[in-house]
Amino acid sequence: MVIPSVAARIVAEIIICRHGNTFDPGDTVTRVGGRTDLPLSRSGRAQADALAEHFRMQAPIARAFSSPLLRTTQTLQTVLAAQADAPAIQTRRFLTELDYGVDENRPEAEVAARIGEDALRAWETDAVLPDGWRLDIDALVESWRGFLSEQAALPGRTMVMTSNGVARFVFRALDEDPGMRSIKLKTGAYGALDPGPAGYRVAEWNIRP
Repeated sequence: MVIPSVAARIVAEIIICRHGNTFDPGDTVTRVGGRTDLPLSRSGRAQADALAEHFRMQAPIARAFSSPLLRTTQTLQTVLAAQADAPAIQTRRFLTELDYGVDENRPEAEVAARIGEDALRAWETDAVLPDGWRLDIDALVESWRGFLSEQAALPGRTMVMTSNGVARFVFRALDEDPGMRSIKLKTGAYGALDPGPAGYRVAEWNIRP
């Protein structure tokens, strides 16, 4: 992994965040994809507040991007509200969560029963798309590459707010082996991409304040 200078890290770091929870303890948790536009739950708002406090005293955010989904925009709005001279949120559709097909908004137990535990494990560990879920992986990877190339030419720190199914493909876009890291981002967690001579590399991943 390339280790950039401290100055480079402050100037051009990209922060990739996952939105906060859409369910609270005691709720029936469902597989929420791009066709289900839920707001943040009470615990999700608390996670957004924790992200806001975490980034409040750090280097300012120069650019902020979100999917069109409410749960991502609400989380990012909370983070930016704690920033002085915060940028306007820019929407990028490629950041929208995948379509879970017949499993969209179905309870997790039903999803596991339909596709099997092995398929779920392959998705969580290696981003192997289960049968019936809809995502153009090649197009998503190319969108990530184009976005990262675009950001590399600009000064200042970038924040991206997206979903778990989208964020994991950053590793593939960077041609980077996650190693012992989980490719999954927990709700209310983030990863940091640092610039270096060979391009961006994942410096931190799955950090929840």
